Amino acid sequence: MRLLHKLLGVKTAPPSVSPDSDEAERSGEPAVPAPPAKAPRIKVGWATHVGEVRRHNEDTALVITAAHDGDKVLPPFGLLILADGMGGHQAGEIASSLAARTVAHHILSKLYLPLLVKQEYGTEQPALNEMLVEAVQIANTKVAEEVPGGGTTLTCALLLGSRAYIAHVGDSRAYLVTDDGLDQITHDHSLVDRLVELGQLTRGEAATHPQKNILYRAVGQNGVLEVDTHVRTIPQKARLLLCSDGLWGMMDEKKIVEIVTSAPSLQSACENLVVGANQAGGPDNITVILAEPSED
Repeated sequence: MRLLHKLLGVKTAPPSVSPDSDEAERSGEPAVPAPPAKAPRIKVGWATHVGEVRRHNEDTALVITAAHDGDKVLPPFGLLILADGMGGHQAGEIASSLAARTVAHHILSKLYLPLLVKQEYGTEQPALNEMLVEAVQIANTKVAEEVPGGGTTLTCALLLGSRAYIAHVGDSRAYLVTDDGLDQITHDHSLVDRLVELGQLTRGEAATHPQKNILYRAVGQNGVLEVDTHVRTIPQKARLLLCSDGLWGMMDEKKIVEIVTSAPSLQSACENLVVGANQAGGPDNITVILAEPSED
């Protein structure tokens, strides 16, 4: 990072030493450096699996994080993207990969790469939300043009420190996980969820409805795509969870919370969630991403 600072022309403070360093130097003893301050960062774990029934994994997970050691200007950065493709004949996996890569490219080129040079950022909610919506709409156009008949859900979380900016289309989900339970952030764009809203189905009926996987909104549709956005602060000791319906459709919320909060690491939690979904039958692809801002 110091080399990066030199290349960018950014001044850095000299290495810190202990208060007794001058006295130690006069006495001929080597100075003892002060312990470095811990740089805040974003811990991440992720896992994906084809499941026990499907032949192809049409899910895509894309995870990018960056920490800036010794730099108090830029916050820890994270970009988490989860896409669950559909369309058959491998069109789903092509659509989900294309959508995730397109969104990542747009956000990195419009936000993160300029941050490295300008060393400044604005967290104005409308501006970041608009950038996320634009990224998803560009992905929508690309998928519609390049993968005819294919489509995908897409849930994207841009993390700046403990602040999460989320864009969402489809029925993959974003949650906050705490010791008290799951807080669902996103709203499913599915037929059964709309029927629940209208009071024509209960949540229990929706969970077993034969058309529960039919979406009325997905990336890859023709025309203008409406994108939901959310802004949340991740509390201390809470985790942000992104998952496809291969997880939330097979495990109840209490079991998900139990696995996440009892695991020794985010990565092991993700792997245990996949195992649990497969043990419950694993009829669909399963993808899980967990993130936690931390100074450990």
